[in-house]
Order: sequence, then structure tokens, then C-alpha cells
Amino acid sequence: MKTWTLTTTLLALAAVTVMAQREEVPLVYDVENTGCSFPRPEMPDADALPIVRELPDALEGVGSFADWARRRSDIGHMIQHYGIGTKPAVTPQQIVAHMEGDTALVVDVTVGGETLTLRSVIHYPKVGQPPYALMIGTSMMALPRQLFADRPIAIMNYHEKQVNDYGQWGPHHERGQHPFDRLYPALTDNGAYSEWAWGLSRIIDGLQQLGTEATKIDIHHIGVTGCSYAGKMALYCGAFDERIALTIAQEPGGGGAAAWRKSHESEENVEDINKTDYHWFLESQREHFSGDSVYRLPYDQHELCAMVCPRQPRLPLAFRPRHAGIRRGCPQGVATLRHQRPNGLQHRRRSRPLPATTEPVAFSAILYRPLPLRAAIATRGRARKNSSKFGSSLT
Repeated sequence: MKTWTLTTTLLALAAVTVMAQREEVPLVYDVENTGCSFPRPEMPDADALPIVRELPDALEGVGSFADWARRRSDIGHMIQHYGIGTKPAVTPQQIVAHMEGDTALVVDVTVGGETLTLRSVIHYPKVGQPPYALMIGTSMMALPRQLFADRPIAIMNYHEKQVNDYGQWGPHHERGQHPFDRLYPALTDNGAYSEWAWGLSRIIDGLQQLGTEATKIDIHHIGVTGCSYAGKMALYCGAFDERIALTIAQEPGGGGAAAWRKSHESEENVEDINKTDYHWFLESQREHFSGDSVYRLPYDQHELCAMVCPRQPRLPLAFRPRHAGIRRGCPQGVATLRHQRPNGLQHRRRSRPLPATTEPVAFSAILYRPLPLRAAIATRGRARKNSSKFGSSLT
């Protein structure tokens, strides 16, 4: 039986992508969910699910790149059903967007007679010409602002509390009382991550509806980034919206890139499926999959990461905080640093956190279209080769 990790999953996806080299492999898509036409797979009750101690096969039934769309759709359905709750689809007719002044994007979403308003300010670069690439920070921009100073990339903060105002500090509403719940009263069991991902997709709807002339944004060059709980948010947003070209999930920890199974097996005090914040997830996840029942979970977090492919996933990680998800993310997540960093940097344990992935290659994913296999993890040799190409394209 093959042992699946995040690294082997993405390398296998790279191999599948190689099979499709005669066709143009998309680096980003024009729609939120290309798999929306696939039927929802059967979802057995939790006690009827088999015990699977190894990480599940992320590429089950995938023999070619053409098969990946359906498998990706199945994974997304499982994550919503057992983990985070439903991310509902909307129609273009339910979206009305406008620019408030020159910089503020306002998006009204109307469902069932109720309207939710999202507002985010776009900070345009002082270099280059529109349309600009856009980096969206979940909750806040976790990447250093100076990284954008001399690049033609606009930045925006996504204010997730406009959708679900839960926060670990300060006052907040409970399930059923959030702005999202007015629109979807049947989905009050949802975890915050499904609702926050829904909200960011509505921001992209607004950009798409208004077009580049009004927003000065290139809809095909959008990235999303966040750190810690917002790193999880960025990962869910990138996984569930195929219009996002680049997903930088910094230190996403348990429930992000780190497998629930590996967290459960860790001897350290880490964020596992028993010890996470259940405002973020379905309460039924804890009820059905806590303790050794985690082995009945029909997916694991390496498959959430795989959903970003064939677009660009990046997982900059830190090595000190136990709850940042590193030890239990090995061997799934940390190895991606070795393969994805353009200078061939190899992982080694450090006493202080590594900086975020800030090399030009990260930004090239939303600025340019360098290589058809850019969306999957490459070999170290290819990473070195790409580094010089990407770096020169930004200078």
C-alpha cells in the first residue's frame, strides 16, 4: 500500500500533469468551481466509514489529468460534509458590485431577500500599469508590505468578520447569529472556514463583474495569503476557488496543511482534531472523529492542499511554535519548502522560524505564466532552473 503524504501527493499530481503536457494545463480558471457539474458522491454515516490508518489516497481513480477535476470535486464535497460545512454557490444575478471612490470595492450579495455587504479597499502600486495583479490578505496582509513596494501588485485586506464575526479575542456572535446566517439560515451548523471562503469568493465575483476598466485588477492574477488561523483561511479560500492563481498559507497548523491523523499520533501537545477551535469547523467533526475515530475520516488535510493544484500552492512554515503544525506536518508539509523554494533551499530544523516564502518566484505566479508545470512541485534541479527565469522576469 502506498503511503501518501502531501509531498507524494503533489509529486504524483506533477506526474499526472506531465501526462497532459500536450494540452495546455491551466494555471488559473475563469470560474469558482470547475467541478460544479459533477454529482455529489455518497457520504456514509461516520460509523459506517472504514478505518484507514494511513493517509488516504488523494489520487484515487486518477489516471490522467482529465480525471483530476472529478477527484478534486469529490474531495471538496467530503471536506464540506465532514469538516467545515457547506460553501453555497451563488448566481451572477445575486451579486451587485460597485467602486466607492477610486479604491474601495463594495459587493452586495442578496440571497432569499437578505443582503450582505462586503467592502475592501484596494491599495494600488506606484509602479507599472494596470491591470495589476492582486494579493489578498485574509484578515490582514501577513506578508511584509515592503515586498510589494517595487512590484506592480495591488494589495487588499479581506475583512472576514463582515461574513462571520468570530474571533478568538474580543466579543463575537455565536453560530446562527452571523451575517452569513441571515442569508443561509439552513447552514447555521457551518464552521467559519466554509463561510469565510464563501465571502472571499464573493469579493472575486465583484472584481469579475466590474472588470479591469473599473477595478484596474487582472482577474487572472489573484493571490491569497494569511498566517496561522488566517493561513488556514487562505488555504481553504484557495482550495475552494479556482480563480485564485496563488495560495500562500503561512503556518496554517492543525486543520490547515497538517494531517489530523499525524497530529493525533504526535507525542507533543499539538493542535489536533480534539484540540482545535470548533467555531472554525463543524461540531459534528469532533463528535464523529475525535480520538482514534480520526482514522475513519475519509480524507485528510494533504487532500485540501492538493485541491489547489494545478494552480500554485505554497506553505511557508515556522519551526518553533508547536501549534504551527510543523512536526505533525512532516513529512507532508515541510518537504514542500525543499521543492518549492526557487534557490533549492533544503529543510533543516532551526531554532527560529524561517521567513515566509518571499522570493520573486512566489510573486511570479500571479504576475506571469513562466512554465506549464509551475503549478505542481518540481524537482530541486527544476526549481533552481526556474529560479533564474522567474527572478529575471521581475527585474
